[in-house]
Amino acid sequence: MSVDRKGQPLTGEPHDFEDLRQYRLDPEDEEAMLRAQTECTFIWSNREGWPVGVTVAYLWRDGCFWTTAAAHRPRVKAVARDPRVSMCVSSIGTSVGGMKTVTYKGICTIHDDADTKAWFYPALAEVVSPGDEGFRRGFERFLDSPDRVILRIEPGQRIDYDGVKMMRAAIGWIKQEGARERPPA
Repeated sequence: MSVDRKGQPLTGEPHDFEDLRQYRLDPEDEEAMLRAQTECTFIWSNREGWPVGVTVAYLWRDGCFWTTAAAHRPRVKAVARDPRVSMCVSSIGTSVGGMKTVTYKGICTIHDDADTKAWFYPALAEVVSPGDEGFRRGFERFLDSPDRVILRIEPGQRIDYDGVKMMRAAIGWIKQEGARERPPA
């Protein structure tokens, strides 16, 4: 039985929808979303400590996020100072369906070695444009610039949410409330 923050059983009342723990993302749905999605929001802290983020293409491989940027980009300099980052991924625009999302805290490592670039560029190109061989080859060459680095983010703590589960519960409650007779005014 699910309980609220005070340990009370959840009843399906509107206030229960404020406690999102009952709408967790199932591990298999999370994995499917991470493989289906090609973009995420990558978030780091600037010199002043402010969180800053950009949307980037990514590859999910071996339990880590992999992305790329030119070494002179502010995010690369920031990660060199402080490797603590966040990644936010949603199911929007994928075949997974519904509003599912997960945000991770993670540690980012910068790679600039030839071996990493050799496997990463073709893998990212395939994620960005699956099956289009001509585009994939051109995109690999586009990525292979002298100043490019690869960012590997090892995820840690996570915050997840399955909006499909919440919507099912909310619709049930709304229909139930709509069927109740209203007291006379």
